[in-house]
Amino acid sequence: MTLATHAIVGAAFAQFFPTHPIAAFLAGFGSHLAIDSLPHWDYEILSIIKDEKRPLETDMTFGKYFFKDCLRMASDTLIGMALVILIFYYFFHSVPLGITLLGAIAGILPDPLQFVYWKTRSPLLLPLQKFHVWVQKNRSLEIKPWIGLSLQLGLVIIICTTILFMRHY
Repeated sequence: MTLATHAIVGAAFAQFFPTHPIAAFLAGFGSHLAIDSLPHWDYEILSIIKDEKRPLETDMTFGKYFFKDCLRMASDTLIGMALVILIFYYFFHSVPLGITLLGAIAGILPDPLQFVYWKTRSPLLLPLQKFHVWVQKNRSLEIKPWIGLSLQLGLVIIICTTILFMRHY
């Protein structure tokens, strides 16, 4: 999934907990793992070195593609956060913006934590990394980007519509 999709879905799940920041954070974080379990499209990360037989040995190299990957991921995140503010603050302002942004950040967080794991191999992050790898195993769709983005847009619309409907009725 793109980081924008994770941000929007994380923010949507946070809508259930307008006065409970910890619950909003956990809902956003959990939403990441839940939607990563669905078959989905990801854009290519050029600086990643994957070991298909040993997925916990995956890494990102600080080479010529690293900066390009960082720019792509930062743009993806900024687009997601802008859409979160647009959707949940300007259109459906029923939950404090701080709670909404907390859900969005938590929705993105498992992916940056993967990078931290790759660089530190921290035993504290190992259980999360194992679960994240397991959830995504064989879920990547090798399809054209516009189809992948269209499917994620559909997912976002279904989740946001359902959650906003449930919150209001």
